[in-house]
Amino acid sequence: MSVLTAAEIMTLIPNRYPILFMDRVDELNPGESITCTKNVTINEEFFQGHFPGNPVMPGVLIIESLAQAASILILKSEQFQGETAYLGAIKQAKFRKVVRPGDVLSLYVEMVKQRSNMGTVKCTASVGEKVACSADLTFIVAAADDKI
Repeated sequence: MSVLTAAEIMTLIPNRYPILFMDRVDELNPGESITCTKNVTINEEFFQGHFPGNPVMPGVLIIESLAQAASILILKSEQFQGETAYLGAIKQAKFRKVVRPGDVLSLYVEMVKQRSNMGTVKCTASVGEKVACSADLTFIVAAADDKI
């Protein structure tokens, strides 16, 4: 049973198809951690060109999936409701496993540090027991119409 459905996720973050890379939130501990699921299907638009005959989810889109999970974690805190979380930096990104159609990507994000409207999270994307990607992300929270 999910904590948040795709429809509920879309009330929190501005991403929509074809750039919404989140199917559900499985666990949410506000201010601490979040676990989400992305079902990777052959119908994803990016598989048309990455790579024909050998479909592989681009690493940058795995990072985007993690950033979306981080956004949900951040925006579920009372102080940031109604705001937008922007990706500010990607550090220590490592790609360890190819993600293909049919894989279920489990996204885990843990809050490391938060100050004012900025923070850092530690992220892991896994397929089964194997880590596909890990990274540290920095975010900035602002109103959607603010210049940052």
